[in-house]
Amino acid sequence: MLLPEPLSTLEGSPIQRRFTELIAPKTNAQLEAMAAESRALTLRHFGRTIRMFAPLYLSNECINSCKYCGFARGNPIVRVTLEVEQMAREARHLALEGFRNILLVAGEHPKFVSNGYLEQCIARLRPDFPAVSIEVGPLETAEYAPLVQAGAEGLVVFQETYHRETYAEMHTFGPKKDFDWRLACPVRAYDAGFRRIGIGALLGLWHWQDEARAMAAHIEYLQKRCWKAQISVSMPRLRPAAGQFEPRHPVGDRDFVQLLCALRICFPQTGIVLSTRESAKFRDGLIPLGVTMISAGSHTEPGGYTGAGREALHQTVRGRLVPLENGAAAEAEGATEQFMVSDARPAAEMVNALRRQGYEAVWKDWDQGIAAT
Repeated sequence: MLLPEPLSTLEGSPIQRRFTELIAPKTNAQLEAMAAESRALTLRHFGRTIRMFAPLYLSNECINSCKYCGFARGNPIVRVTLEVEQMAREARHLALEGFRNILLVAGEHPKFVSNGYLEQCIARLRPDFPAVSIEVGPLETAEYAPLVQAGAEGLVVFQETYHRETYAEMHTFGPKKDFDWRLACPVRAYDAGFRRIGIGALLGLWHWQDEARAMAAHIEYLQKRCWKAQISVSMPRLRPAAGQFEPRHPVGDRDFVQLLCALRICFPQTGIVLSTRESAKFRDGLIPLGVTMISAGSHTEPGGYTGAGREALHQTVRGRLVPLENGAAAEAEGATEQFMVSDARPAAEMVNALRRQGYEAVWKDWDQGIAAT
């Protein structure tokens, strides 16, 4: 797979050559050696600490048609957008569990996450959550700046797939169709002042080795272009969701481990995020190999933690709001999730699992006062 511009400028760099060698087929002994090196590098640079975070879904409204996503415009799902007070109720629940690092997530629908809505949400969280990140539709640098001013310090944006042809096939309608606009999003966010940038690929849409090479090039590029920011990477595997999309190129556990170790060896100081898409047993096994940041007790639907927003549940038909009938509203337990969570352990249980392996859960590692000073 040819790397897209501007990542193609890194084709053949020492890091890319090393990474390509690491993701080539390996014997069990070679993979075990990679795992040992990955573990040693992680301990050297991060110690026995794991940063905790929780996603807080604001809305599952979306104007894009992405074949693999539960929030896709054409899926007849139950939808809602939380009001600011409802969002704050969800956040209080997470704060009581110990979280101080929140990732605000929303489907890409400008009607519901514009006109100052995101700024209001971020500003409301700022006194209690020193680390607030966002995962919303890509914006211009000038549109990101007010979010940074409101208190957001991190941005997460997945390219989904770095394979142009697959990207075009998967994204059939909406602004997300623009591959290059999305690829350039991290740089626009960095220029607006974000201090943490998270990227990733949704594994299962294309061959994992090709996605891995492009993702590695993206990391290397951002480390040079956005050198003041902390770069992190995620490699989520496709999970069941509304629409019943099946992965075209499933990624096995062994390949997943190899990719994780290759990333750590080539990028020893880059954060590696592991979400609740993976099973509890598998996540526990991956902790020593290179993971630095995990979520726990996650819900992938707006209102999932407290039931907030249930009175406003509705459906959309061709982009138009359709209130649920009384019977359907009574049967609906809440808004539809983006994907099914595999590891449903609450935060306290996850912390205990970390302790059993000799690791410490880190709830807070940043304060706005540092930047003010």
